Amino acid sequence: MSNACRYARPLGPLPVLGRSARAEVLGQVLVGVPSGANAAQGAREPAEGPAEPAGGVLVRWQMHADGVLTLEVTDGGAATRPLPASPSLTSRGGRGLSIVDQLASDWGVRDAPGEVTVWAALPARARHARRTGGDARSA
Repeated sequence: MSNACRYARPLGPLPVLGRSARAEVLGQVLVGVPSGANAAQGAREPAEGPAEPAGGVLVRWQMHADGVLTLEVTDGGAATRPLPASPSLTSRGGRGLSIVDQLASDWGVRDAPGEVTVWAALPARARHARRTGGDARSA
C-alpha cells in the first residue's frame, strides 16, 4: 500500500460506499491520497491553480474458508509495472514485493483500464497460528 501511495497515480474520485457495497468482500478501505502525493518526481503542487479531484487507493481483503487471506491494493497505475527488486543493503526501499513474494503462497498483478491491482494470497491459519487453549507461556 505504501508503494501505491508513494509512486502510483490515485484512482479517480473516491465513491462513497454504503453497507451493501461492502458486503461483496469481507472488508475494504478507500484511502484518500492528497493530490500530488505520488512523490516519484518530488514535485509539489503550485500554490494556486485548479485542484485535482480527490482520489485514492482501494484496499480490499477477504478471509476464505480454507484459511487463506487475500489482500488487494488497487491504484491508478504508475510509470512502471510493479515487480520485485534486488536493492543493495544500504538502499532505503525496494523490498516490498520481495517480502510479499516470501510471505504469500501466491501473488500477482491485474491491469484494468485506469487501474492496477496487486494481490496476494497469504496463509493466515497455519499450524503455528492456532490457539491451543493452554497457558500463553506454553504456547
